[in-house]
Amino acid sequence: MLSRIITNRQKEFISAILICSMLAGVLCGCTQNQQDDTEKSDIKTESSFSEKRESVMPSSSAKSGAFTADTPIRDVMDYPAFGNYGRLIFPVNESYFSDSTLGNLNLTWYSEIRPEKTIEICNYMKNHADAGEVIFYDIYTDEEKAADPSKNDTGLFFFKGKPGAKFAVVSAGGGMVYVGSMHDSFPHALEISKKGYNAFACIYRAGYDTGPEDCARAVKFIFDHAKELEVDTSDYSLWGGSAGARIADWVGTNGTAYYGQGDYPQAAAVIMQYTGLSEVTGNEPATYSCVGTNDGIASYTTMQNRIERIKANGTDAMIEVFPGLSHGFGIGTGTVAEGWVDNAIAFWERNMGGE
Repeated sequence: MLSRIITNRQKEFISAILICSMLAGVLCGCTQNQQDDTEKSDIKTESSFSEKRESVMPSSSAKSGAFTADTPIRDVMDYPAFGNYGRLIFPVNESYFSDSTLGNLNLTWYSEIRPEKTIEICNYMKNHADAGEVIFYDIYTDEEKAADPSKNDTGLFFFKGKPGAKFAVVSAGGGMVYVGSMHDSFPHALEISKKGYNAFACIYRAGYDTGPEDCARAVKFIFDHAKELEVDTSDYSLWGGSAGARIADWVGTNGTAYYGQGDYPQAAAVIMQYTGLSEVTGNEPATYSCVGTNDGIASYTTMQNRIERIKANGTDAMIEVFPGLSHGFGIGTGTVAEGWVDNAIAFWERNMGGE
């Protein structure tokens, strides 16, 4: 069964790559609607949490003015208060983003990137790091990372809501070849936190096997550290765009144990953006989807049909289709999709089991 599923996904991946190849000459490598949609830890102890808090305290030389549109992306990655995790704020595979300034950031296959949101997120991180707050957590131990160095490119960026509030895990897309968090998970996590919920942006190893494994590990980490993180583990949600939407669905549907991360409760809701995933197993959590009609990679009719099939199984599901939008519109600021995050949160709330 597993080999059959992987084969189907590979077919979808090849199809998406062909689409991107045909359109590349027209769009000259810009970031509009070319998204490739085919798109385990000994947990740290309380003492290690204290050690991490001390490690992020900035030196006096680390404090400077706010990041602006003219700030080089490299300066953000190398900002002293961010320590070793600064490099994970932008894709570790640097061929998928423009290495210039925050004001002209481009991410491969993404549209509607808003410089003001990029700057807001970077300053949010800077302000909290400068204050000595922990905004990043490793999900794998040093021993595990030494055994598998690819696990160094994982972790959770924490956008804290109200103490004791429920949590969401957000996984960005990137065609299973990179992780586009600055546009496809950080903005979502920030907006979720503004509503009082705790949000974690998952930095995962891009890949069909490693992506959901790391997302499941993130869920395990949060459950195992709920007290230190001050989160309510009941009725959590999984969010994702494009390839990240597949990851959210796979972990939500298959469960964390399927990925070797312990048997933790199923998510109350999965929130999915612009992905061509079509399979329905009957085990899906409540599912919200959204997509644009001009998405050349994730067919809105495919997504509509999938939502109808989930509903036919007696599971709550809904979809919003936005006219004229292409692939990778993120939170939709300044577009017809603006406000969809509020609708998705309302959907999540109606599927919470109660206090």
